[in-house]
Amino acid sequence: MTQPPPAAASQATRFAREPELRSADTEPIIQVRGLEKSYRTARGPLTLFKNLDLEVAAGELVAVVGQSGAGKSTLLHILGALDAPSAGTVYCASTNVATLSPRQAAAFRNRQIGYVWQFHYLLPEFTAQENVAMPLLARGESRREAHVVAAHWLKEVGLEDRRDHRPGELSGGEQQRVALARALVNNPRLLLADEPTGDLDETTASQVFDFIERLHANHGLTSILVTHNMDLAARCTRVLRLEGGQLAGSVPFPELDVSQQIHPGKSSIPATN
Repeated sequence: MTQPPPAAASQATRFAREPELRSADTEPIIQVRGLEKSYRTARGPLTLFKNLDLEVAAGELVAVVGQSGAGKSTLLHILGALDAPSAGTVYCASTNVATLSPRQAAAFRNRQIGYVWQFHYLLPEFTAQENVAMPLLARGESRREAHVVAAHWLKEVGLEDRRDHRPGELSGGEQQRVALARALVNNPRLLLADEPTGDLDETTASQVFDFIERLHANHGLTSILVTHNMDLAARCTRVLRLEGGQLAGSVPFPELDVSQQIHPGKSSIPATN
């Protein structure tokens, strides 16, 4: 294989190594105070959160569990500047995302947030490498540099030999690993994962989560995972339960009501971009 130009190789190294410096972070990467979120419905206002507080330290891997419709996905959308709160302050990576304009929010997401959804949302007409390179191209990187960095991240998720394959030629687990590489290609500080294994069988889900754990540790990430999979939640450093518009401070895993988690699904509340 042709070796990348020195400048491009240096770019890949910069994107790969920079997060390691974050282990020295002392301030919480997420600070939420008095969060409220309401929607108008035909039956009147629907309130998801009221006076919700949350603090996440840099380096944590946090699982958020709760019944379908409790607002777990909406909480991630607010943290990731995909949705706006009705009230409260939401500081993420030292930025009050509640005050960002749509243009500022888009720039913030591109630079600071990696997002993995239940469905991979890969573009079918592009290869795995091209899909992973998209966020870099969106922020103005050259095509050559973007593809070098994309190739690096595909190697990180064990798919360097599949980089020229289109999504339809990949298995479900491989597609989600490509989506994980795409989420991390911009070297974000925060990884938000919304049911990232919800469409996968038990064995494949565990394998995908193995990569999430490994990348979380190796690249100094702070990660928040919404899941109905209690086995995966148990592997996180902290488990929070969203119920009645509030987050339990720190839920010991044996005390979680597993009976409430057996039906996979996402919040029925739509996100607004």
